[in-house]
Amino acid sequence: MNEIDVGFTHVAFVVRNLGNSIAFYERYAGMSVVHQREPDVPDARKVAWLSDRTRPFALVLVQSDNVTDTPLGNFGHLGVACASRQEIDEKISLARAENVLRKEPVDAGDPVGYYVFFADPDGNTLELSYGQRVGLQASDNAIKQ
Repeated sequence: MNEIDVGFTHVAFVVRNLGNSIAFYERYAGMSVVHQREPDVPDARKVAWLSDRTRPFALVLVQSDNVTDTPLGNFGHLGVACASRQEIDEKISLARAENVLRKEPVDAGDPVGYYVFFADPDGNTLELSYGQRVGLQASDNAIKQ
């Protein structure tokens, strides 16, 4: 295999418990593990690549004993577009029950749409949205170039 990966391919987070983080992103973002290993590098005990398989992009989770902060800060987040508001509302109910709702849903109109923030097990923020145009705008611009 001589293919070369080019472009924006992943975002990586250090996590305390890989299993808990995988379960969170499976449940809330519809992702699944596409690669998993025990690396031979300092401070990394386990690694998993997750994808929702809608585009060539992965969330890389690296389990470590040295997790000190969330890399995206207060506002930074991973954004996942959903197929309907109902899908988001169902996950909001689950998030309330699991105490991971970070911000109540907002309907901000076009081009931002309906969105909500959840906290992952390490305090990173996951945004679910419906009607947001980020992916479509990026795709349209890529096609025009």
